Amino acid sequence: MTAPWVPHVVIVGGGFGGLYAAQALGNQPVKVTLIDKRNFHLFQPLLYQIATGSLSPGDIASPLRTVVKKFSNVRVIMDEVLDIDPQAKTLKLKHNAEGVSYDMLVLATGGMTHYFGNDAWAQHTQSLKTVEEALDMRRKVFMAFEKAEQEPDPQKRDALMNFVIVGGGPTGVELAGALAELSRFSMPSDFKNIDCRRANIILVEMGPRVLAAYPEDLSQKAGETLERLGVTLRTGTSVTDIQEGMITLSAQGNTEHIPAETILWAAGVKASPLGQLLCEKTGCELDRGGRVIVEADLSVPKHPEIFIVGDLANYSHTPDKRPLPGVAPVAMQQGRYLAQSILKRQKGQSVQPFKYLNKGNLAVIGINEAVADLHKVHLSGFPAWFIWAFVHVMYLVEFDNKVLVMLQWLWAFFTRRHSARLITGKGSYD
Repeated sequence: MTAPWVPHVVIVGGGFGGLYAAQALGNQPVKVTLIDKRNFHLFQPLLYQIATGSLSPGDIASPLRTVVKKFSNVRVIMDEVLDIDPQAKTLKLKHNAEGVSYDMLVLATGGMTHYFGNDAWAQHTQSLKTVEEALDMRRKVFMAFEKAEQEPDPQKRDALMNFVIVGGGPTGVELAGALAELSRFSMPSDFKNIDCRRANIILVEMGPRVLAAYPEDLSQKAGETLERLGVTLRTGTSVTDIQEGMITLSAQGNTEHIPAETILWAAGVKASPLGQLLCEKTGCELDRGGRVIVEADLSVPKHPEIFIVGDLANYSHTPDKRPLPGVAPVAMQQGRYLAQSILKRQKGQSVQPFKYLNKGNLAVIGINEAVADLHKVHLSGFPAWFIWAFVHVMYLVEFDNKVLVMLQWLWAFFTRRHSARLITGKGSYD
């Protein structure tokens, strides 16, 4: 008897979409190869807590091999894709001369920081997409206080105590809230020559309100909470220039120059370069953010064996024809859906279009403070924070991560202390 055909599914990217697809295909009648240039899965929604000293990198990262070791049909390759040959169904890898062949290909390489055509600003700001960037941000934030402690010049000291965050979406709001709590509650007694409570935290948003994707009442509540924590909101304000130690803002025709040693960028995300490479090879279309415009089943037009999930996909097959947002729940559901559809195809069954079940949106502002859009129910304050904490702990991949994060949050809840305020990496004044 002839052995049944076992398709080889290659998944590129160990983020939410890729990992959830790999797990759902675990111990199924398929061969799975998961490729990522990192050897770990990172829970990106909590990166800001690394940047502000609340958590350590190991608390929100899990080795990919550990996560999938119970699946005998899943192997992990730590490598980077350099080229795609859709005709030969092969991938060229950076460290493997033979490359990898596939029957079905899943691209889930996520996104990267977007400066909207002002790439020169990258050298004067700090973004937050990787563990390394989070650690760099942590170093910049805490070194600013250390330098201010020793700075005799009042003007230079004020510039060191200015923290400007560009972007009023969830990341920007979370960063602003965490920095405000850090300076107002966690560190005032740690320094002798400066008052950390005088740190000037400025959140810049080009639109009329923060958290623009949320209902207006929750957006207003988030803004009021930030202001109560001491954050200065600059809505309706655009960034026109960023130089070393200086940011230029424009609002209602007025220009303002703000000296700031720490400028944090949380304003935009674009798709990874793999989308551009794929479209050069297949003729598919990209949107303005570099995302691949996919079919209703997440496949690439004219290439039903290639699928896109997560931040790399522009999925506009929605009731309002608007693309799904680049958030973790979308990628998770797409990963699971894709695994199920692959198994159905193998059995010759029909596949229904992907449908996203939006369970709501959560954004944290600080300890005890968050907003929750649960469709008909809008919550703020402690109830929203409790839901946010529960959901994020449950989404962590490994059990020990769940326990560690929960214990550290409980400690912070009662003490307002940030336990990972370590300055590491480059030299102190680099």
